[in-house]
Amino acid sequence: MKKIALATSMLLAIASGSAMAHGDYPGYVTHETEGYIIKTPAGECIKTPNWTADFVPAECGGAAAPAVEEEMAKPAEPKMVEVDAKRKFAVYFDFNSTKVGSLSSVIDFIKSLSYVESVKLVGYADRIGSDAYNQKLSLDRATAVASELKGAGVTDWKLRVDAKGETAPVANCTGKGAQLIACLRPDRRVDIEVAGEKTEKQM
Repeated sequence: MKKIALATSMLLAIASGSAMAHGDYPGYVTHETEGYIIKTPAGECIKTPNWTADFVPAECGGAAAPAVEEEMAKPAEPKMVEVDAKRKFAVYFDFNSTKVGSLSSVIDFIKSLSYVESVKLVGYADRIGSDAYNQKLSLDRATAVASELKGAGVTDWKLRVDAKGETAPVANCTGKGAQLIACLRPDRRVDIEVAGEKTEKQM
């Protein structure tokens, strides 16, 4: 008797307007303010005259809607590209000497390249001494640097050796003796230009 009374009261509520068909659940009687589907004491959803089998929510025995997984945006993977790489170095010498100092920075740069195009070496001398002697001295300096780079693994034909003697001074010096020799140090050098390609990451 209690079930019949409860069902009767629900139907009266529907008739009185306290329950209605909700837009989220077409074809079913829903609560007018909270929108949930009203069920009978037996747990069955109450249908309206407009009900069709096209829409049956999960709580009324229909299939559950498949969960929609949001695809996480993947960060763009960097790609490896070859870029042109060129750098200049200078190696300085003591007076009247062909002894090569440290070439570690030059060698490290060459080893960082994925491809070595060329290594240009140009030797120089200061103005002290004859033109012919300084020309030979500048060539000997460039050749000495080339020999060191070969020993570090640089291929022979990549090396290009040139010499300019005392024809391209950069120091502006006066005086005599040890003071002049010290001042002219920038002119006692081998300029090195390395060209090639380096592999880098690009976003």
